[in-house]
Amino acid sequence: MIHSSAIIHPAAEIDADCEIGAFCVIGEHVKMGPRNRLHSHVVIDGHTTIGEENEIFPFTAVGTRTQDLKWKGGTTWTHVGDRNTIRENVTIHSATGDGDATVIGSDNSLLSYVHIAHDVTLGSHIIMSNVATLAGHVEVEDNVVISGLAAVHQFCRIGRFAIIGGCSKVVQDVPPFMLADGNPARSKTVNKIGLERNGFSDDAQQALKKAYKILFRSGLSTGNAIEQLERDFMDCPEVSLLAKFMRASQRGVA
Repeated sequence: MIHSSAIIHPAAEIDADCEIGAFCVIGEHVKMGPRNRLHSHVVIDGHTTIGEENEIFPFTAVGTRTQDLKWKGGTTWTHVGDRNTIRENVTIHSATGDGDATVIGSDNSLLSYVHIAHDVTLGSHIIMSNVATLAGHVEVEDNVVISGLAAVHQFCRIGRFAIIGGCSKVVQDVPPFMLADGNPARSKTVNKIGLERNGFSDDAQQALKKAYKILFRSGLSTGNAIEQLERDFMDCPEVSLLAKFMRASQRGVA
């Protein structure tokens, strides 16, 4: 299942069940698990591991060297999980520091021209629409949707089940369960549609709506608002997760 025009380094470890299309290039330190399909013109390089059943479309580059000017050499890694769909012209770069890694989870859909920079940690069940861009050291938790042309500043965090509106400029952390939009992006409301689609209970949704109003509409300081969430919603795991995320923020919350 390897096209005759593909160039694969003899030391690369490729499972026999993989399909590698025309003009693909696979580097020396690449390891690929079973049932991966590479369409034509895919480049996988660097110290890169690819899990199982990923589908990678033409002109994608995975594991190439970081663009970070702080790169001083060493061994850096790129880890990709299972069952990801990676569309045309996606770029996923390796980490910057010796021994560090860029990590992609499983069951993600990365649409055309998505860019994932060095040292990003991307969870699972994430959709990134066309031309969405993550700068270095960004952390994206599970079940997030990042709409087209959105850009996320380095070191920002996106909480689980959040959604980022199209063309948004994200310069601070986006809390879980929220819808953020704008330039700069701000938390506009609870991600109601996402919560419904993912089976969250009515009680959890109502609690998150109340939590949103306390955090962003009550006029309380962030610290006092978090304390009120921890005091009033002790039995709601979703609000507890939201409060924990807020406390851990280093860049501030959108």
